[in-house]
Amino acid sequence: AVGLLTTQPPEEGQGTEDPPDTDVNREVWGAQKGRPEVGKESAPPKDDLQTAIELSLQESQAEERELNRALEASVEDSAARVKRKRCEAQGESCSPADWIRKEEWPVGIRNVGNTCWFSAVIQDVSEFTHKLLDWLEDAFQLATLSNIEQFGQYPLQVNGFNNLDECLEGAMIEGEIEALHLDQTISSGSERWFSKLPPVLTFELSRFEFNQSLGRPEKIHKKLEFPQIIYMDRYLHKNNEQIHNRREEVKRLKEQLIVLQQKLECYRNYGSGPTKYPLADMLQYVLEFACTKPTSVSPAEDVRLAASSPTPPGSNLKHTQGNPDDTRYGPVGQLPPMDTPPHPAPHSVTEEELRFVKICLQRWRSEVEINMNELKASIDRVSQALEGMYSDNSLCQVPYRLHAVLVHEGQASAGHYWAYIYDHANQRWMKYNDVIVSESSWEELVRDSYGGMTNASAYCLMYIDDRLPHLITEDTDDETGQVMQAMDSLPPILRQYVREDNRWFQQELKEWEDQFCQQPQEDPVSPTAAVTSTRAPSKDDPAEPVPQSGAAQEPTGEQEHVAQSVVIPAVESGGWSGHECMMMLTPAMQGIIMAIAKARQVFDKDGPEAGLIKAFQEEYSRLFELSQEETTPQQDPRLHHALVYFFQNQAPSRVIERTLLEGFTDRNLSFDDRSISIMREARTKLRLIKPEDMDMEEYMQWHDDYSLFRTVFVYLLTGLEQYQHGKVREALNYLNHAYKDNAMLLRRGEKRGMEQSLIAFYRRRCLKEMNDNAATLFRSGEVSDVEEGMIIMNEAVIPCMHLMSRPDMVSQEDLDTMEAVRNHWCSYLGVDLDDSLQEKLGEFLPRVLDCSTEMVVLKDPPTVRSKVPHDLCSRLAAIMESITNTSVVAVK
Repeated sequence: AVGLLTTQPPEEGQGTEDPPDTDVNREVWGAQKGRPEVGKESAPPKDDLQTAIELSLQESQAEERELNRALEASVEDSAARVKRKRCEAQGESCSPADWIRKEEWPVGIRNVGNTCWFSAVIQDVSEFTHKLLDWLEDAFQLATLSNIEQFGQYPLQVNGFNNLDECLEGAMIEGEIEALHLDQTISSGSERWFSKLPPVLTFELSRFEFNQSLGRPEKIHKKLEFPQIIYMDRYLHKNNEQIHNRREEVKRLKEQLIVLQQKLECYRNYGSGPTKYPLADMLQYVLEFACTKPTSVSPAEDVRLAASSPTPPGSNLKHTQGNPDDTRYGPVGQLPPMDTPPHPAPHSVTEEELRFVKICLQRWRSEVEINMNELKASIDRVSQALEGMYSDNSLCQVPYRLHAVLVHEGQASAGHYWAYIYDHANQRWMKYNDVIVSESSWEELVRDSYGGMTNASAYCLMYIDDRLPHLITEDTDDETGQVMQAMDSLPPILRQYVREDNRWFQQELKEWEDQFCQQPQEDPVSPTAAVTSTRAPSKDDPAEPVPQSGAAQEPTGEQEHVAQSVVIPAVESGGWSGHECMMMLTPAMQGIIMAIAKARQVFDKDGPEAGLIKAFQEEYSRLFELSQEETTPQQDPRLHHALVYFFQNQAPSRVIERTLLEGFTDRNLSFDDRSISIMREARTKLRLIKPEDMDMEEYMQWHDDYSLFRTVFVYLLTGLEQYQHGKVREALNYLNHAYKDNAMLLRRGEKRGMEQSLIAFYRRRCLKEMNDNAATLFRSGEVSDVEEGMIIMNEAVIPCMHLMSRPDMVSQEDLDTMEAVRNHWCSYLGVDLDDSLQEKLGEFLPRVLDCSTEMVVLKDPPTVRSKVPHDLCSRLAAIMESITNTSVVAVK
């Protein structure tokens, strides 16, 4: 609580009641006790489901046309909408990948149109919070009569003041006050004192005023200085007696200073006429006049005598054109030499007079200089006394350090906002200008914030109590004492919110990649055809086959209808190719759309909530049935949807149901009123889930496992494609990562990962080939070949053997392969080799024989992007067939 005496606080005990505790509709969550159960209905047998699907699709031709139009609109709308995501501001990149935080660098806030003020105030500045509290107080009329006023930010006038301390004095002192740097007194309202200061002190500088004559607001561009540290002791009520005494002393010193300055001014500007000069200079000039050599001839007579003198011998007489009587001596325009002094001089002065005058003038000038120096010294002493009036230790006990500055550039009617925030950890100022965050300096802050130089100036200052280090220090763990980084330092509720938002962002990023990162096809092809081409592999083959549209397996029933609904209208309308349209809606989204279509009658009859429940049940049943299908390396239903993976691994019901519910909140459903209503209903129910209803740590772990499962699949697929094209070293790296991550998944459950034997088989094959290549290079004896062989052994073969030799991961086949590698290199011990080869062999052979002592770090594989599920399956099927048949298959 912070307070300011003599004003009014909000009344305690008033506010709004908590909203009623509304339970989430339990029907939506469906199966609690058994996997097939959904609400009160169990999943129908597969034949019944197929029949129901066919009947649903044949209800009416009009309904089918409506569904086609809805799906087509969804494709077009989702494409346009994704283009707008996070990139509507002009000049910003459209890719969500560009919005990923770079290491620990702060991030800005995108300006979506006249939102720079919000972007600035919402960043470490608290003006938004204070304004919100003010609005709430006004709305609920909480103020009552009291002598104490609670405040969030403190308003200060700018006009008539030069710095922040003067602004505070003017705002808090009753009657007339004496500012340290102003010549006039300033009137103020009732006397005010801070009874208690907040940890964060915010000053709002009033830089806008209403011009009565013009009838419009204007901005005040006056310069106002503020320090990096301000001491608030002089404004605290507990120091009021001491401050009153000091203010009286300030008044006395100010009066004395004025008198001294007036006296000094008399010396600096002396004279009774309109023009005044420094008195010391005037005395010096008189002295110079008196000391000039006197002359008995007047200046005018002296000139006439010089003009009538005869022509000097040897000079050139020149006549000016038009007047032959006009003569001049020497070069044209040059006057003749004269014996007169260059300055005015007295006509006559005696030695005694000159001596007396010199003594007087020199004494007077010395007295003037002494008096002026004494006045200057007195002014300096008084000024120093004024400057140090509030700077002794007794009034420097409450320091506040400048933490943030909110800047406005422009006029009262328009402009731009940004913020400067001090990075205490790295001791630097940071500039937050919408989405751009850059390092700045105190000098740049001063130029932008003091005002008076440009139309940019600070209008909000945030200071923090310098005695409270916890305001800027990082949080530490209570048990370990270690500094908590990133989200670990957040409260549980906020941490959950951030993780949820990050998950949404990752989903958006994945949607972007799936929809806009596909390689375009030159010729549209049939969406259901699987065309293969067989040829001998060559060194010019791409690293991976170019994926074409369509799945490897024939679509049936529901899948066939979805494929037609998504692809055919877009092709007929001259839009994207069939492949690209299929990419626009993933199989998971297609299933959601089909479920909503089947819930049409329930929606029309009973409304959005009933429609959501019905669609939820339909999709739940479909995915459960899909999870019962057989899993093979060529066809893995787990790749189609996370729920299939969750079903097979017996994930908790809450995890399954929340995941499916989130599917109905996808923004791609915004293509007709029915879908939008169901999407909004799903989002409402999702928000009603309380933290105690869901273990978000467990929830995120399941989704992380599924993401890792997909990554393992892509590692395997990419490794096999690299192997197919002869890039064995790259293939081995991918397969090592696939095996290691897959082993981690399998430790949590049998179906958490892939079949490990498939990865191990091709890893052993790659290891053998890499070892044979290294041995061939070694035996050649060429220096470059030998070095390349050693690199292969050190970077590929030995690290792979190290991983294979781990007790928890080794198999008999792996042991046999490693033994064959060791025997191969040991066979060179009995061969007559060059000394250099013998030396090389002695260096790495012990590492080959005992890999368990190696400290190996796998080389990170290039970033891989998970394709859409059916594409992954078809690519794996094609590559397996290609490897088996030793031919290259391009997937169409």
